Amino acid sequence: MPVLIERYRRWLEIPSDVVPYSIGEGSTPLVHWQTWGQSRVWLKLEGTNPTGSFKDRGMTVAVSMARHQNAKAVICASTGNTAASAAAYAGRAGLPAFVVMPEGQVAPPKMVQAAAHGAQLIAVQGNFDHALTAVRQTAATESWIALVNSVNPWRIRGQETAAYEIVDELGGVPQLLALPVGNAGNISAYFQGFRRYTRQSPEFLGVQAQGADPLVQNRFMDEVATIASAIRIGHPASADTARIAVKESHGQFLSVDDTAILSAQRELARGGIFVEPASAAAYAGLLKRQNLSVLPAGDIVVVLTGAGLKDTDTPLRWASITATPSHASTLLTTITTMLDEALD
Repeated sequence: MPVLIERYRRWLEIPSDVVPYSIGEGSTPLVHWQTWGQSRVWLKLEGTNPTGSFKDRGMTVAVSMARHQNAKAVICASTGNTAASAAAYAGRAGLPAFVVMPEGQVAPPKMVQAAAHGAQLIAVQGNFDHALTAVRQTAATESWIALVNSVNPWRIRGQETAAYEIVDELGGVPQLLALPVGNAGNISAYFQGFRRYTRQSPEFLGVQAQGADPLVQNRFMDEVATIASAIRIGHPASADTARIAVKESHGQFLSVDDTAILSAQRELARGGIFVEPASAAAYAGLLKRQNLSVLPAGDIVVVLTGAGLKDTDTPLRWASITATPSHASTLLTTITTMLDEALD
C-alpha cells in the first residue's frame, strides 16, 4: 500500500517533488465496538501507528516538508507523544531532534521512546505551555530549525488524513465524532479534514479532563492537573479553530474527571482495547454524553489517540495481583475462588 503522503497527496496539497519520510503510518483500524440502540459505536485505533499515537500522521508531513525546505534540525515541546513521533521521523529523515519537556510531567515510556530514537531531551521548569512558548521563540529566531508542534500547519494537514480514512471506511461522514482535546490541534484537523474531503462534518464532541479543561471553562488555565498527561494543557494553541469546529458542527466540549477516565480505560481494556488515559477520556466523554442526552442514530466514532503502553502506571491503579503458593491444588483453589467472585 502507498505511504500516507502518496495516498492522499492530492488532498494534502503537498508539492510533487517532496520526498515522503514514512515508517508506515496511517491505515489504522476502525473497530466496531458496540451498538447502543440505533447508534453504532466505532473505535478508531490511532495507537496502532508506528510510534503508538496519532501524532505520526502529522509528523510524516511536517518532517518531510522540513527536509524539503532544507531544515537542519527539528524541535518540539511535548508531554510525550509528540516527542516520540518527532524523534522517530527526524531519525528517518536524517535530522537531529530537540525535544523540550516539562520537568516531571511526562510518562517515562514516552521519554524512553524519544531517547531511543536519538532525540536530545531538554527538561524545563513549568508545564507544557511554558515549554511550547520557549520552542516557538527559539524556532522564530533560527530559520534552520523547524518547529513540528501542531502550530505547524503541515502537522495539521497530515492529521486530517484520519478523517479521510474514516469516510473511506464508513462510506460517509459519521453522525458524531468524540475525541480527546489537549492542545486542540487534532479536533481542528478532523474538522478541516471532513470539510475538505466531503464538504460535511460530523457533530464534534471534544472531551477534556477536569482540572485541564480550558475550553469547557472558556478560559485559559495556568495551573492544570489530571492523570491524562497527554491532554494536561491549560493554554491550547489551537483553541480558536477548535471552538469553530464545535460551533459549526453543533457539537460541544465537555470534561470528565480522573475517576471516569480510569473507569473508561478499564472498560476498554476488558474489551481488548488498551489505551492511554487521554484516549480513555474520549470514551468516558461519550458515556457521559449518553447519560446527558440521546445519542444520534447512525455511526459514532471515538478516536483513541494513543496506545496503553504509553503510560504503564495508571493501569496499576485498578489492576491487582493475588499471591498464592505454587502448588497446583492451591493454585486451582485460588483460581476457583477468584472466578466465583468475578461471576457474582
